[in-house]
Amino acid sequence: MRNYFFLSAAALALTGTAVLAQGHMGKHSPDADGNGSITLSEMQAHSSERFSRMDANADGILDAADRQAKMQKMFERADADSDGEITMVEMQAMHEARQERRAEHRAERSERRAKRHASRGGDRAERMEARFSAADTDNSGGLTIDEMQAMHEAGNKRGKRGHRGIARIDADGDGAVTRAEFDASVQKRFADADANGDGSISAEERKAQRAERRAERKGRRGQ
Repeated sequence: MRNYFFLSAAALALTGTAVLAQGHMGKHSPDADGNGSITLSEMQAHSSERFSRMDANADGILDAADRQAKMQKMFERADADSDGEITMVEMQAMHEARQERRAEHRAERSERRAKRHASRGGDRAERMEARFSAADTDNSGGLTIDEMQAMHEAGNKRGKRGHRGIARIDADGDGAVTRAEFDASVQKRFADADANGDGSISAEERKAQRAERRAERKGRRGQ
């Protein structure tokens, strides 16, 4: 089975797609010199750092082995009492910690968007509880790492996350992204965004790219 679900949106961020789609240039921006434009070297350095963080076994490939290592670390962090299972309480704590981190990133966004995310909190809690119950196949009241991984994979398959983006990165279609494939994708993304070919991506070019991505999403929803 191809492990596209592991790469998903994170892999798009690796190649710079997510960065170019953002309207702000905050602390996570590749604009190292803060001049408002992104050069290819800045984009490569920024994406390379992300690649290294995801390449858990440092073999130069993003694949199932990295996914397993990442899942194991996440499981160990969530399993507060180290009993080999994650309870609903532990999962809720993990979820809240993740929400706090996301809130920090959203601080620079509009008040309207922040309110929209906050209003969905109750719905998220209900959905999480339902998914937890469905994933707890042995009815033990806790999730083993296998049950948690199965829940994670099922959620990604339902959302079909990452398939289009990964198809662009994974040139040979083997379900893994090599460093060569990654580097090639970064350069292509940069060239696509650098509309005037001057070697840097300006704020206007990023804005145009965001508008194009919004149009693509609307088109997909209309299909």
